[in-house]
Amino acid sequence: MKTTEIALALQGGGAHGAFTWGVLDRLLETRRYHPAALSGASAGAMNAALLAYGWMEDGYDGAREALGQFWQRLSALYPWPAAHAPPVALQGLLQLSHFLTSDQLNPFDYNPLRELIASSIDFARLRTTPIQLFIAATHVNSGRLKLFHAHELSVEHLLASACLPQLHHTVHIDGEAYWDGGLTANPPLFPLAYQGRARDIVLVTLVPQQWEEMPGRAGAVERRLNDISFGSSLHTELQGLAIAKREAGRSLFGLGRLERHLRQLRLHHIDADATTGALDSLSKLTPHHGLVQQLFAAGRERAQAWLQEHGAEVGRKSTMRLWRRIG
Repeated sequence: MKTTEIALALQGGGAHGAFTWGVLDRLLETRRYHPAALSGASAGAMNAALLAYGWMEDGYDGAREALGQFWQRLSALYPWPAAHAPPVALQGLLQLSHFLTSDQLNPFDYNPLRELIASSIDFARLRTTPIQLFIAATHVNSGRLKLFHAHELSVEHLLASACLPQLHHTVHIDGEAYWDGGLTANPPLFPLAYQGRARDIVLVTLVPQQWEEMPGRAGAVERRLNDISFGSSLHTELQGLAIAKREAGRSLFGLGRLERHLRQLRLHHIDADATTGALDSLSKLTPHHGLVQQLFAAGRERAQAWLQEHGAEVGRKSTMRLWRRIG
């Protein structure tokens, strides 16, 4: 079967990353697309690293296995039964985070992800992956995006990409402090567009791209602010990419390598709007079994719908209308 090289840009969103697991599982199951490059922030970074590592172990099957094992083991760490009702204790903890630092709230720096990641990925092996990896983190003292690449990755790099400073201690790497990569690139698109080998980029998003009504209650306002904060960098990158592609397309002669690459670049989009838009914002922090399985199934279903509508067009033309997306 002929395969098409693709790059995958995976958005972060905590437990909602299980939706992306479902999308990836269905895409890998088809064996139609070869992952040449991956970018991600937060949960997207986890999914990217797991896919790349599993791919090294056993191709499509290995990638599916690595992703599945991670999310199933993660959900076992959070045995809360109610899909839409995070524990009262968590809500109280988040309220306290307005007054206390994570060092005070979590003095022993407890983070169950650390051991889970370490036991899920052999980083010495991952650092030799042929798949391009771009993992986003936010440099605390400058507010700038920091991209980590495959050859330097460790547990700490993935923890940095997923570090919510209200709950977890700041992650230090080589003396520099980092927070969640979703603050500055959610997910990183430009390295896939300008440095990636694949001509097709598949963007998988978890943050709603559009809302039908104004938020009314205080909690809804806070969620909207959070969604806008973690989605604004993507809109900025999409706008920049749209302008760059337009200018490259206008050039009649003297095209350089970058201009040719931009002309040939094709974009695709798989969103979770119908699924994550209906969930409580605190559900991002509670990856219990019921929610993870619900999101996984929804991701597979959404990917299947996308495959039926656009799957055959990958490798031929863009299915994401950039200018319409950015208004």
